[in-house]
Amino acid sequence: MAALTDLTLAELSQAMARKEASAVEVADAHLAKLDEHRALNAFITETPDRARDMARASDARRAQGEAGLLEGVPLAIKDLFCTEGVQTTAGSNILKGFVPPYESTVTANLWKAGAVMVGKSNLDEFAMGSSNMTSHFGGVENPWKRRGDNRKLVPGGSSGGSAAAVAAFMVPGSTGTDTGGSIRQPAAFCGIVGLKPTYGRCSRWGVVAFASSLDQPGPFARTVEDSAILLQAMSGHDPKDSTSAPMPVPDFAAATRNPDVRGLRVGIPGEYRVDGASPEIVTLWERGIEMLKAAGATAVEVSLPHTKYALPAYYIVAPAECSSNLARYDGVRYGLRVPGRDLTEMYENTRAAGFGKEVRRRVMIGTYVLSAGYYDAYYKKAQQIRALIARDFRQAFEKCDVLLTPTAPTAAFAAGERMDDPVTMYLNDMFTIPASMAGLPGISVPAGLDKDGLPLGLQLIGRAFDEETMLKAAAALEKAAAFKGRPAGY
Repeated sequence: MAALTDLTLAELSQAMARKEASAVEVADAHLAKLDEHRALNAFITETPDRARDMARASDARRAQGEAGLLEGVPLAIKDLFCTEGVQTTAGSNILKGFVPPYESTVTANLWKAGAVMVGKSNLDEFAMGSSNMTSHFGGVENPWKRRGDNRKLVPGGSSGGSAAAVAAFMVPGSTGTDTGGSIRQPAAFCGIVGLKPTYGRCSRWGVVAFASSLDQPGPFARTVEDSAILLQAMSGHDPKDSTSAPMPVPDFAAATRNPDVRGLRVGIPGEYRVDGASPEIVTLWERGIEMLKAAGATAVEVSLPHTKYALPAYYIVAPAECSSNLARYDGVRYGLRVPGRDLTEMYENTRAAGFGKEVRRRVMIGTYVLSAGYYDAYYKKAQQIRALIARDFRQAFEKCDVLLTPTAPTAAFAAGERMDDPVTMYLNDMFTIPASMAGLPGISVPAGLDKDGLPLGLQLIGRAFDEETMLKAAAALEKAAAFKGRPAGY
């Protein structure tokens, strides 16, 4: 049998079911990987004792014939999910030391399925970023390197720690959140699979909020099947979340096995052919179209005419909601408190010391667009554009079953590059934001390497609550691409 850390999530489950390895042995193997690759800074808080306790409990359940869907599987949890008794920081100084007295619904679902937590993974502060360089706890390093170039690369953001942990074989799966591309873009940069479900598929209860109408939890894994298994465990209606959809949870993994895409209509949106995208990304996109056609699918040209407005509209809606959500961090109830001469100065001192530059920038933008005299001109107009973007997708899906696009305009870039220009950074999400604005599911599948040997991803977008068709197409693309890339030394 291959090393335990080399096995996929599905293979690990099978190995434990066959008693070829215990959950404790699996946990120990992955914790050793954490020790080996700690320099990547993928984790803010490691939980080895808790992992071994959970693994022992898992072995006991399996011995009694009570194995769950993820029994004994080690996972990294993005440090945006509240975990009872374990520090939850959102990557921010303002929440350093905060230990929630409750468990998020998504993580509670994972523990119910038998999963084991090895630690809380690093992220851009409050999930605001596309590089994982804005974390108060330091940037995460991508395990991949350019050929002949030893510079550190970013893993993408905001869920960069979760993506790097999976790419470096520290865990077979992890959780992330996607607001404008924060699962799909890091997955592309790290050469793994990242899935953003339909808005409402996974509960947001107990997830530290950035932009409430956009945030959506989802999984990372090394295969499409593994991401489907994780999604199945994470999903489900939650009465504690008013945006949680009261819908049954399908057997997502079944859609990935022996995928038959004959007759499937794959939409190719012309508006995604934009300046600024790497020629290699465009070439890979064309190759992806040919792969799906060879598998029996039909390519259909579609139009999403309001795509060009998605990025500017997002950067009004998201900061506005972030400004509202982050008002609760005032130094009074929890987290950091920096004293002042009076209450107002205490607020000012706490927020100035607690929030990093990118968070402060977005709070200021959001406060401005929500202010009297500007609400109608900016926020209301952005919401109207959002409605048009959603309508574009509905009309496109009258002609096709899924959409195929690039995930990101380039491969991973070096740490420190583009950091001085926030607009250039925001362009990293140009292909992922439209689906987020429409609340649609999207998945990034690794499909090739660029000339520097870095992974490139292709994105599939599905109809609302039709993750099964999207997963079937993603599994077919994965099979055709046969991506076997692995970062050197991992």
